[in-house]
Amino acid sequence: MKLLVTGGAGFIGSAVVRLAIARGHSVVNVDALTYAACLENVAEAAQSPHYAFEKADIRDRAALDRIFEAHQPDAVMHLAAESHVDRSIDGPGDFIETNITGTYQMLEAARAYWTRADKPAAFRFHHISTDEVFGSLPNDPSVKFTEDTPYDPRSPYSASKASSDHLVRAWHETYGLPVVLTNCSNNYGPFHFPEKLIPVIILNALAGKPLPIYGDGSNIRDWLYVEDHADALLLVVEKGELGRSYNIGGENERTNLELVKTLCGILDQKQPKASGSYADQITFVTDRPGHDARYAIDPSRIRAELGWRPSVTVEQGLEKTVQWYLDNEAWWRPLQERHGVGQRLGVKA
Repeated sequence: MKLLVTGGAGFIGSAVVRLAIARGHSVVNVDALTYAACLENVAEAAQSPHYAFEKADIRDRAALDRIFEAHQPDAVMHLAAESHVDRSIDGPGDFIETNITGTYQMLEAARAYWTRADKPAAFRFHHISTDEVFGSLPNDPSVKFTEDTPYDPRSPYSASKASSDHLVRAWHETYGLPVVLTNCSNNYGPFHFPEKLIPVIILNALAGKPLPIYGDGSNIRDWLYVEDHADALLLVVEKGELGRSYNIGGENERTNLELVKTLCGILDQKQPKASGSYADQITFVTDRPGHDARYAIDPSRIRAELGWRPSVTVEQGLEKTVQWYLDNEAWWRPLQERHGVGQRLGVKA
């Protein structure tokens, strides 16, 4: 299968590219190389004759038309997006432009290509989204997001992703474009850009800096190892039912404080401090506006229909992640010089 992957130099997109190439697919990586992109994420995959890279902005319809015509993909995996909640609070405009307008241009370019090709039955447009579109959950383990949970976005980021989800469904219902959708829980793992919680904690700990936790650390997230997510995404684009959405979760709920303490314990074992624990660096900071209390995904549909399950617990995945950062300073050190990286943003509103 030839896959056109948008955002393939980003965190989740690069995991998809690496796995797709490893499994023998051809990949066209379309990325604008904005601040969070890094082509080193796909350096190994790029050595394959089945890999191609196109630098393009998904808002540029002419560029998209050229890329579709040149590469003739069998399916699209649309991951390109602005994805940092804190940055969306400080500057929502980029999120509206990329996540909504960009998705519209992708849908139109894909529809034109699909129509020119006489609407091949095998074509797929796979839109990758987030569980944040569903809003917040009560602190009740029996209540989780399902594919039928009403949308209730609380941040500019989640609102922009909810909008893009609605566009994809509308293009399926109105124009018949063959689509599948997925909504995932919080990802973590190798090549995670060092502005998100887990890499911030790991790298601040190693640097002897405070480990910032919003509020009292009671916010709960369901954590999904990025390589498990990539496996699920490829399964959905290959076998998912048209017009259907699939929730992908790690079934690993932890409070932010529990997560940070787990990371500190792993670091204490792998690279002990001269005295004390890394947990001594934990610092509670002012909560960000609109901070959802809990996310948790019910992955019953993808498990029942497609047979997918996560391969690691959060403790196993975090240990692998910490080791990756310890082994790959040459990757993350230059990225820390980019604007705002390593800071907790989004508290100006």
